[in-house]
Amino acid sequence: MGSMIEINDTLVISTEQGFPDTVLDLGKHIKEPVTIDQVSGKIFSFYKKERARIYQSDPVRVYLVQYINGKWLFWGKIYIQSQRIDKKLDAQGNWKADDWETSGTFIITDLYEPAYQQEFTKRESPAGKSYF
Repeated sequence: MGSMIEINDTLVISTEQGFPDTVLDLGKHIKEPVTIDQVSGKIFSFYKKERARIYQSDPVRVYLVQYINGKWLFWGKIYIQSQRIDKKLDAQGNWKADDWETSGTFIITDLYEPAYQQEFTKRESPAGKSYF
């Protein structure tokens, strides 16, 4: 008997999984950095994150990472507001054993300035995964 649940301190999501790329766009961020005031009070959603996962709960920080073509781009810190683990169903509505996905909501608590974002991404990404 064992558990197939991962415990994560980093939310790595693509645009398709809910990354807020309309608010957090690297090109725009480099020209005019997005400030925490611009995202304060907004609740963002993520969905269809593969496997059963538990993210650290508010008030413990979770890193927000944009997943772009297999690469990681760190944006800052978030607090998870809700999370849900669901059975993953195929097109016919059937569940394959041990196939789960995680969804939830978060607020952004800290955004990295572009230069720091680049350095942090280089240092903290797994080997070969840095966007830079």
